[in-house]
Amino acid sequence: MRKIILVIISVAILIQFVPVPRENPLSVPENEISVDAQTKSILERSCYNCHSNKTEWPAYSYVAPVSWFIVNHVSEGRKELNFSEWHNYSEKRKNKKIEEITEEINEDKMPLSSYLLLHSEAELSQEEKQIIKDGIKALSMTHQIQRD
Repeated sequence: MRKIILVIISVAILIQFVPVPRENPLSVPENEISVDAQTKSILERSCYNCHSNKTEWPAYSYVAPVSWFIVNHVSEGRKELNFSEWHNYSEKRKNKKIEEITEEINEDKMPLSSYLLLHSEAELSQEEKQIIKDGIKALSMTHQIQRD
């Protein structure tokens, strides 16, 4: 039993040395999503940790194996939607993301419940969900005007 505990402790220590890239690529303000201040504030509080280049890496994100999960989650989130890269998206992709954001909010899929366990401040009230949907809808209208 003692050997098993020593092996477990040794493995737990050794995995701390596995490098995990926790980075925030440079954010160019001109590339960020352009929504009203109220919508932006809510997005920053509830979405930006996983969907922007402005992730705040908490202390536990430096402890393996939790760090592996978090880094992967942020990487996948940024790949799916990155508010810091919004103006680099094609009009077609922007419109698709606007639809998806509205759908995710309507279906209570975002923020993820697993994220909310440690980040209760990210939880969205019904009013905040409506503000985001309205802000995104206004953005959608802007894209349509620019295309016309």
